[in-house]
Amino acid sequence: MQAITVRDREAGVAGLTLDDLPHPHAAENDVIVRVHAAGFTRGELSWPATWTDRAGRDRTPSVPGHEVSGVVTELGYGTTGLTVGQRVFGLTDWARNGSLAEYVAVEARNLAPLPADVDHTVAAALPVSGLTAWQGLFDHARLAPGQTVLIHGAAGTVGSIAVQLAHEAGARVIATGRSAHRNTVLDLGAHAFLDLETGRLEDTGQVDVVFDVIGGDILGRSAALVRPGGTLVTIAHPPTVRPDDGRALFFVVEPDRTRLADLAQRVREGRLRVGVSAVRTLAEAAAAFAPRQHVPGRTIIRVVEDNG
Repeated sequence: MQAITVRDREAGVAGLTLDDLPHPHAAENDVIVRVHAAGFTRGELSWPATWTDRAGRDRTPSVPGHEVSGVVTELGYGTTGLTVGQRVFGLTDWARNGSLAEYVAVEARNLAPLPADVDHTVAAALPVSGLTAWQGLFDHARLAPGQTVLIHGAAGTVGSIAVQLAHEAGARVIATGRSAHRNTVLDLGAHAFLDLETGRLEDTGQVDVVFDVIGGDILGRSAALVRPGGTLVTIAHPPTVRPDDGRALFFVVEPDRTRLADLAQRVREGRLRVGVSAVRTLAEAAAAFAPRQHVPGRTIIRVVEDNG
């Protein structure tokens, strides 16, 4: 099969190549997925798990990309809950070969059924962003109706979904970002918008929850905005400044089949919009890793042209 691989940690994006690899093996409780569309995170070439397995052993050449949408072609021993020919989407393991390939082996529990009327390119953009937004807002920050949440980077892939989920949950949403994204973010359901380039973060007042994807100075200054008993949650890096009477935590997204199915249903019903700004072929995936400046929406790799 063909796959995008990385072999040289120092080469960065320039080290990504399209290669021929052996067909993946379905271990116990795995499925093999024929990849129709795949998502990736540009920063994953710096992740330790891209280069070594859980025992610290070199695992190159490795295949990046950890969001997948496709069709099950094979079941590993003991696999239950999915069937051959079924449309699925979800997360691949961080420390195993990923989804920028024609086939990928995935633990069945990390995948959810994909409805026939949800396109593979949309589904491939949903797992990391959708689960991160949900887990940050509700599992970690315990956002409740009537509370106020401040969402940094609200036009981004995670932030835009967080705005929609928080709005639907009955929270008051204050969003931050760049002025060019104001109307987009307000259209997604934010009640107020702050341009971080021209406005004062402190003018937002106190909030019950801060959801941060930026880190750095913005994360540090946000701690003072959290009301007593509130929560600051971030995916950027562990916070060094904490609210005086509240919680501050960093988390990494985890697979959740039930929540994935719920997010897909929201997409079907038009209650959740997922931004896909570009679709590229597998041969173009290496070039797609190059940084883009302030362009909202995901770049998704389409591996199979049909939508079966």
